Amino acid sequence: MNLPNSITLARLALTAVYVLMASLSGAGAAWISLGAFVIAAATDWLDGYLARKMNLVTALGKLLDPLVDKILVCAAFVHLSMESMCPMWMTILIIGREFLVTGLRQIAVERGVVIAADRWGKAKTIAQMIAVIAKTIAQMIAVIIALLLLAGRHGSSEFFWASWLSALLPIILWLAVFLTCLSGWNYLRAARPLFARSE
Repeated sequence: MNLPNSITLARLALTAVYVLMASLSGAGAAWISLGAFVIAAATDWLDGYLARKMNLVTALGKLLDPLVDKILVCAAFVHLSMESMCPMWMTILIIGREFLVTGLRQIAVERGVVIAADRWGKAKTIAQMIAVIAKTIAQMIAVIIALLLLAGRHGSSEFFWASWLSALLPIILWLAVFLTCLSGWNYLRAARPLFARSE
């Protein structure tokens, strides 16, 4: 197991930490869940960079890296939908696309072909992760505002950031959905020769 693949597996462990902390109440758990997700998102760039820099790109890494990304993103969007922070249909669409691509990758592997992530797939992952981080921060700001109001304080800066995020979040979510559909379609096009070969 080389270093980039080990980092990818560490991202899987951070996903478990995120899910556990996100399911708990309290500011401490919220901060830990946010931190775990941000670090996990950062390692998504790090493992790929090291693999290319150290010439350690492997077929296992090409499959493992996007698979762990899917687990992280799907877990995060399920949590957001359960907290009524993301429409359920968006989560279903995102998860459905991930299952579709995973299935296509598995068929490709069985036929000796590796379908690597393209630029749109990577852009999709970045947009999804930004959406999760922004949604989590917005939720934490809402809690802070509620506490300030209970304490008799206005918290004008918190209201500013809350209104700014509220306007930006739908755009980020729709961008993530658009890139999800676009990258899914590209994978279908890339997999067409596999099915033509079997006929």
